Amino acid sequence: MDEQASETRAEAPDGIDRTGVEGWFEANVPDVELPLSFERISGGRSNMTFGVRDSAGHAWALRRPPLGKRLGSAHDMGREHRVIAALQDTPVPVPPVIGLCEDEAVNHAPFYVMGFVDGPVLRSAEEASIFEEGDRRAIGDRVVDTLVAIHEVDPDEVGLGELGRKEAYVERQLKRWQGQWEKSKTRELAVVDDVHGRLSSRIPEQGRATIVHGDYRLDNMILSPSGEVAAVVDWELCTLGDPLADVGMLLVYWSQAGDDFMPLFAPATIAPGFPKRDDVRERYAERSGRDLSQIDFFIALGFWKLAIILEGVYARHASGQYGKTDEGFEAFAKVVERLAEAADEAARRLP
Repeated sequence: MDEQASETRAEAPDGIDRTGVEGWFEANVPDVELPLSFERISGGRSNMTFGVRDSAGHAWALRRPPLGKRLGSAHDMGREHRVIAALQDTPVPVPPVIGLCEDEAVNHAPFYVMGFVDGPVLRSAEEASIFEEGDRRAIGDRVVDTLVAIHEVDPDEVGLGELGRKEAYVERQLKRWQGQWEKSKTRELAVVDDVHGRLSSRIPEQGRATIVHGDYRLDNMILSPSGEVAAVVDWELCTLGDPLADVGMLLVYWSQAGDDFMPLFAPATIAPGFPKRDDVRERYAERSGRDLSQIDFFIALGFWKLAIILEGVYARHASGQYGKTDEGFEAFAKVVERLAEAADEAARRLP
């Protein structure tokens, strides 16, 4: 082995056991040429994603849970792998599936591997500048149309009919996330409990259950150079239930210029050219044929759920479960408080 290969082999980021992962690749991925190189991909706030390359230049993406103790059924690699595998031959764009490893002895945690989809991920208004203003409207429309496509997939036909209970989705979400809050909270926030109580007493009647992504937003998709949706990623929270929950969460994330609070700080959607929230809502209603008269409930649910998700992220960062990190994560504590307040504001708009 030459000196450069030896040096490459010796380095692996937190979350990767080089020996175990290379052994798995050698046994399960045809034509892989060791050694592998690993690079942590930023963006995800829950599971960890790594870009993987072999010495021949082949590329993959590896997903695993955060380091350390995990809460209950959270960070279920088998579930993510199952969803992406089931959607391979549907109109929903997802990465190609390579394989799943549930033997924790290999990498100290389960992981799955998918083909690397190369393309821009628009996490900020600055990154949106790679596209012309006139193209951004089309990208926004494709985000909505792709969500409609997800909700049109028949779970039973693609083998996901048993992914979760189809009925009482909102009740289950309220119970699950309140439980997550109790397990991960770093301080008391009375507004979180108050919003939970008010939403629990106002649950809308659920229509036909669909696949629900659970964290659907622009920066959870990889685009092509021309602005097409190349792959929807981060299916960790996917289940079956009320599709309006995805719409509500998308509207929570869809900030626009002039907003006094933005959950994702300065997201791509504030760049000139992207549709406004009203446009997003109207396009989804038109393309899906669904009634959005109760959407404020799902917006409140989205803010509340996101507050709890980010509290968990903050707690894991603080305990070192993502390995070495900068101190910027401390801002999450204030964001959680503001999200809880936004949930309260949205809940107060309900008739």
